[in-house]
Amino acid sequence: MNYTNFKEKTSNNAIIAGQVCEDLKKSHEIDGEKFYEFAVKVKRLSSQEDIIPVTISERTLIGTRIEKGNFVELKGEYRSYNKLEAEHNKLILHLFAKEFSILNEEKNINEVKLSGFVCKEPVYRKTPFEREICDVLLAVNRANYRKSDYIPCILWGRNARFMSEQNIGSKVELVGRIQSREYTKKYENGQNEIKTAYEVSCQNVALLGSLTKLEQKDIPKVEAVNN
Repeated sequence: MNYTNFKEKTSNNAIIAGQVCEDLKKSHEIDGEKFYEFAVKVKRLSSQEDIIPVTISERTLIGTRIEKGNFVELKGEYRSYNKLEAEHNKLILHLFAKEFSILNEEKNINEVKLSGFVCKEPVYRKTPFEREICDVLLAVNRANYRKSDYIPCILWGRNARFMSEQNIGSKVELVGRIQSREYTKKYENGQNEIKTAYEVSCQNVALLGSLTKLEQKDIPKVEAVNN
């Protein structure tokens, strides 16, 4: 069952600007329409960088080429899909670009606005330095499709406390930026692997409503993880 069975309006809007850091390569093809993937490097104010995967249709690219090194601005939706790796589902996150432009100079933008349903119990914790954090998985309906995108989000401070009190089925609006971060995954055989996680780092959150208890019973369990 999808959250699209419910009538509440949802939204998914993202805009990024930065530098293309890899050549385009074919991702997949649907009904003869080819899709390509690449990554864009967006600088933060702190001088750190987020590397954001992007998917774009050949039909959006008509008449223009995107090449490594270009500065670009892209508008679209932050989407997800499940990919089977080593008998486990992996949640793949990417910006699906609906519009783009080639820029003449460097520009860095990273903004996303999502509204959807909390679909797993929020996880609240504190860092060793007592900084409050809350992780939440948001199900965002895809317009005109009977499908939802599952977006991991992270909140801080008082927003973390607020989100930790929300239940599965709560409808919220989150505003923030797309974040990439490296972490070390440790395996039982003693080996370590550097991996990249993607999430939306949220600066603002608003409660929009909630599902009824009857509707909440139909919420599916989400097994895919972003690792």
